[in-house]
Amino acid sequence: MTLGLDDALAECPVVAIIRGVRPDEILAHAEALYVAGVRGVEVPLNSPDPLHSIRKLAEAWGERMVVGAGTVLTAAGVDDVAAVGGRIIVSPNTSREVIARAVELKLDPAPGFSTPTEAFAAIAAGARHLKLFPAVSFGPAHVKQIKAVLPPEAVVWAVGGVGPAQMADWWSAGARAFGLGGELYRAGQSPDETAEKARRVVAAARALR
Repeated sequence: MTLGLDDALAECPVVAIIRGVRPDEILAHAEALYVAGVRGVEVPLNSPDPLHSIRKLAEAWGERMVVGAGTVLTAAGVDDVAAVGGRIIVSPNTSREVIARAVELKLDPAPGFSTPTEAFAAIAAGARHLKLFPAVSFGPAHVKQIKAVLPPEAVVWAVGGVGPAQMADWWSAGARAFGLGGELYRAGQSPDETAEKARRVVAAARALR
C-alpha cells in the first residue's frame, strides 16, 4: 500500500528539503534518508532538472516515502509535478490556484503562510497542511497563538531556520511537522553526510513523542 502524507508524518514528522540535488544522485540520498527513518522528501523546483529527480524518486521510493516538490508557485507547476508522480505540493506562499489544483488532482498541498488571514485562506482553498515560513522569523509562540483559532484538523509545519535543537519548542507550541533543508542536505554533500545528518534529525523527532 502506498504511504500517505499523514502516515508518513506519523512515522517521522520530518520532510526533507533537498534543494540543489541532481537527478544522478537523488536515489542515493533518498536511500540514506529512508534508512535513517525519514519518510517525506521534497525536491524544490529551483533545483537542477527537478522533475527528472522527482520522477526517479517516485518510481523507486513512491510506495515507501511521500515524495513531491517544493517551491511550487503555479497551477501549471502542480500539473508538472503530478505528471512525474509527485504527491506533495509545497509552496513558500498561499496561492489559491496552486492549492485548488493540487486538491483537484488528489495531491497534498502544503502552502506557506505567516498570518491567520493566510492560514484561513489556505484552508478555504482546500489545504489541511500549513507551512509556517520562514518559521525562524516568527518563533514558536506565533504557532501557539494561531493554533488556538485553527480547526483541529489543520497540521502546522515549521519550516525555515528550524533544526533538531529547536524541534521540541516548536512541538510544544503545536507544530506537528518540520521541513528541514540545510540541516539534512546541502548541494554537493555525500550520501554518507546525508545519512549522518538524518540520524541526528530523526533521533530528535522521535524524542518528541
